[in-house]
Amino acid sequence: MDSPALGTLDWQPALDRPDLLAAPVTAALAGSGTGWFAAPIDPALADTAAFCATYGVPLEASANCVVVAGRRGETTTLAACLVLATDRADVNKTVRRHLDVRKISFAPMTEAVSRTGMEHGGITPVGLPSDWPVLVDRGVVDAGWVVVGSGTRGGKLAVRGADLARLPGAAVLSLAVSAAG
Repeated sequence: MDSPALGTLDWQPALDRPDLLAAPVTAALAGSGTGWFAAPIDPALADTAAFCATYGVPLEASANCVVVAGRRGETTTLAACLVLATDRADVNKTVRRHLDVRKISFAPMTEAVSRTGMEHGGITPVGLPSDWPVLVDRGVVDAGWVVVGSGTRGGKLAVRGADLARLPGAAVLSLAVSAAG
């Protein structure tokens, strides 16, 4: 499979660059076959706006992964939400209802980092704990090639959005609302 043409990055097969991947990401990709590409980036530019501006990747081809924590009674459910960088996840309505929780918020950074084994600013839906729901916005699935984190701040992954819908625990929803609104 040919590497994607996304920005100015040098995309290579992801498993050829384990130095750019967090350990859980490497483990998850080991059995996935081809179709996942990685590229090195400056860790100081891992945040979406700086990354896209520096490397020429359109916001419409970049997806953000956020970790949420929902509670119902004494039970807490952690989940990942993936939306295009042009949007934000409708956490308070769509995500809360889908997870069937009463209260929901973004997971504390320290908990998200410790539970995923990934770096803050690099958390990706690939390689998450097996009991976590992975909520993928339909816009990500329909976007074609998208860039997501690699589990580290020093790398990014490129993958077809439809492949993200096939991750363990994935559910495709209309969970995005415009970031402008």
